[in-house]
Amino acid sequence: MKEIINASKAPAPIGPYSQAVKSGNTLYVSGQIPINQENGTLVEGSIEEETEQVMKNLGFILKEAGLSFQDVLKCSIFVSSMDNFARINAVYGKYFQETPPARETVEVSGLPKGVNVEISCIATF
Repeated sequence: MKEIINASKAPAPIGPYSQAVKSGNTLYVSGQIPINQENGTLVEGSIEEETEQVMKNLGFILKEAGLSFQDVLKCSIFVSSMDNFARINAVYGKYFQETPPARETVEVSGLPKGVNVEISCIATF
């Protein structure tokens, strides 16, 4: 059995997928890109600004489900360039200062809307 989770503060899906799906004690959060839901625009500043918006979007979805970053078990980070790894990591690390989740970071040839970073996560209740 699955339950669809949608947070009004996070960007609406740009395709046929849900922001998150709860199944049993697990929440699967779709990859988030740096869209500012308040005005519907992409954050196109520094990689730090993009990553911060992605993390905020993940946080909105986690909160809607009654969870927080402390409940995250695993993240997947997709980047347009590994040259940005340290800068992305600096922002990402602020959200996981204690007991960080498992994670992988993968460089890809392209991301939706031409963004530089996308992050998804799996969390537990």
